[in-house]
Amino acid sequence: MRSESRARRDFSGAFIPHDGNDGTWRLSRSAPHQADVFLRGAEHGAAEAFAGKPVTELGIEWHAQHALLTFVSGAKAASVRAASAIVHEPLESLYAGLPLASIDADARRFWQRVFWLVRLPGGRHLLKLLRRSRHR
Repeated sequence: MRSESRARRDFSGAFIPHDGNDGTWRLSRSAPHQADVFLRGAEHGAAEAFAGKPVTELGIEWHAQHALLTFVSGAKAASVRAASAIVHEPLESLYAGLPLASIDADARRFWQRVFWLVRLPGGRHLLKLLRRSRHR
């Protein structure tokens, strides 16, 4: 018999379930840090398992063909099987280490003027004329 590879992740905090209909659910948490779990193809018993109550002690186990969520809701242990589960955790400092270009105040003023000029009727043609005269 072949061993099925799987991954597991446990979450603390209270998740609020939101029914998206058609077997889709979003479990959202704001503390200790923001996180959302998106479910697709949740089994029919998901509405009773979540029952509009906060979900705590959430564990997600990903299998090859499905995801299994185990949790506590309303002081009862429950589980829900879904076709897929995606976890979204925004990272505040995600772009902090990247060497991204920044625009200083002079460059910002220049581009604001260019975009303002383009919005005027015939502004594009005026920019073309200015560009041609600059290159001569």
